[in-house]
Amino acid sequence: MRDVLLLLPDFLLIVVGFLVCRYTVLNRPIWESTEKLVYHLLFPVLLFDSIVRNPLDPAEAAALGGAGLATVTVGIVLAYGLKYWRGADPLLHASGAQVAFRFNSYIALAMAERLGGAAGVAQMALLVAVCVPLCNAGAVLPLARHGGHHLGRELLRNPLIVSTLAGLLANLAGLTFPEPVGTTMQRIGQAALPLGLMAVGAGLQLGGLKASPSLAAALLALRHAVLPASALAIGLAMALPALQLTMLVAFAAMPTASSCYVLAARMGGNGPFVAGLVTVSTLLGMLTLPAWIAVRLWAG
Repeated sequence: MRDVLLLLPDFLLIVVGFLVCRYTVLNRPIWESTEKLVYHLLFPVLLFDSIVRNPLDPAEAAALGGAGLATVTVGIVLAYGLKYWRGADPLLHASGAQVAFRFNSYIALAMAERLGGAAGVAQMALLVAVCVPLCNAGAVLPLARHGGHHLGRELLRNPLIVSTLAGLLANLAGLTFPEPVGTTMQRIGQAALPLGLMAVGAGLQLGGLKASPSLAAALLALRHAVLPASALAIGLAMALPALQLTMLVAFAAMPTASSCYVLAARMGGNGPFVAGLVTVSTLLGMLTLPAWIAVRLWAG
């Protein structure tokens, strides 16, 4: 119950976004613009600022980052394997595979603060920094192959990859900013979480899942069952410290990224199918995320 209450305020922001979009003049076109603002500016600044503000311990970063990369790799391999699912439509698979291993960074950082305070945010920011490039490369590859896009160009244009790599380089170089600049970046980043969570709610829709319910179920099972279980096993095998293990399992149990829809639509994929997956994943996360945190605490 305690974990559910910790998560409740952030999930209520998702509900607020849904209600505002459906029942006020602030309808879908406004939230589409908000998604672009968050995706291209607010969230990249948040990632960059979070990474720069938290010095990285090489040994700690290697262990936790390695566990995160191993977890994401499990997801990518299994998601790609669903390409051979009987009757799987190539376009639907290319569009939806990313849902199985990408994660909602807005919720991840918000949850990290509630579960672990500043130390939790720093560790989750590390996981985000290390795993976002791999997740986005894994997401772009099937769509680029299917739609004839240039993979390298798409990766270089991805604002989350650019901001995380820039943050890591700045951190390792010991770069600091004057207080007015640092405060400005921090305030821009703070706007990303509430707007990002409300934008997730505004985009909730289910109809597209009718295209392939079995593929959708398989992808969601990977996202909400297989990946958290893999993260727990990997973290225990690596004997990660308690807070790191909690952050790793929470990271793996996150709902999928709301930007999955943006990426699929921009690269010629099946947008409605991905929107349905994002919607169900977000709703499932309200139940499975607290459950996996409880499992992690039980496991010791």
